Amino acid sequence: MKNKILAITEIILCLCIFCSCTAEDAVKFDPKKTTRELFAMDTIMTITAYGDNSEKAVDEAVQEIQRLDKLLSVGDNDSEVSKINASGGGILSNDCRILTQRSLDIYRTTDGAYDITVYPLMELWGFTGDEPALPDDEDIQNVLSSCGSDKLTFDGKKLTLGENQGIDFGGIAKGYTSSRIMEIFKKYDILSGIVSLGGNVQCFDTKPDGSFWRCGITDPDDPQDSSKLLGVVEVMDKAVITSGGYERYFKDDKGYVYHHIMDMQTGYPSQSDLSSVTVVSNDGTLADALSTACFVMGKDNAIDYWKKYSNYTFDLVLCTKDKKLFITDGLTENFTSEYDYEIVNS
Repeated sequence: MKNKILAITEIILCLCIFCSCTAEDAVKFDPKKTTRELFAMDTIMTITAYGDNSEKAVDEAVQEIQRLDKLLSVGDNDSEVSKINASGGGILSNDCRILTQRSLDIYRTTDGAYDITVYPLMELWGFTGDEPALPDDEDIQNVLSSCGSDKLTFDGKKLTLGENQGIDFGGIAKGYTSSRIMEIFKKYDILSGIVSLGGNVQCFDTKPDGSFWRCGITDPDDPQDSSKLLGVVEVMDKAVITSGGYERYFKDDKGYVYHHIMDMQTGYPSQSDLSSVTVVSNDGTLADALSTACFVMGKDNAIDYWKKYSNYTFDLVLCTKDKKLFITDGLTENFTSEYDYEIVNS
């Protein structure tokens, strides 16, 4: 059955439905609700919490988003990341230490499909600014030769970049941020909550009425129509994070589309057989990075990766360019779609 779901952000990847309660239910149970919207990390974000301390929790969550945005932004010359890139390294703050270690671990397990040294390549393509364009192949290959997290040196505190390298946590920062907000919700004994950081959705516990949150996955063929979905995932205490080539892209003079998800083997946007990847996990940081990595890997390699590394910590919804859907078996009872889909068993 088709679900009508309201878009929360601009070209949103995941949307969440709040189920309505009857008047009688509202009288019996009506927790305090606080919602805040802000613009940070180049996207519109929405935070909602239910509970006696919901206002305090949301206030602190907003402060945390702003703090991390200022810390991690490659567009802010005063951010820690920009200073690291300008100086070629340095002693990292606790947040950047965590993100660096997680990024290096995921880089290794994905054979480089996720790589924070993508920054010079993104800059060359213009995706760090407002006018992306196709670079010369020679320039791409020159920049690509300096990329690779294996060229970084990290001792747990100090990070040293290789020659002409730069880092960018853009592929993991929002997932890390949503996980930090979950910790804030726990601190304030929040009953129920949800955050939408652009296309990154993370849910705290269940809805106030005890039912699961319902997160819709955008149809990559028509991302602006919130009524057209690949499917709906029902979750509690999970992040639902989607990556797709339709998020940011440009067309050349011949109408060829270039999106922002780079294949670090070629220096060009990924040409895998996938149009979108959704990762469902209780670890928002992991889900964010893997949504990018699995998109680059392609269907078969993403499934192989899930079979090798998931250990029940994450699940996948894969959509191929020819509109075939595949879900991993951890979502068997939690996924619905108008389209036919194949269940992948571990």
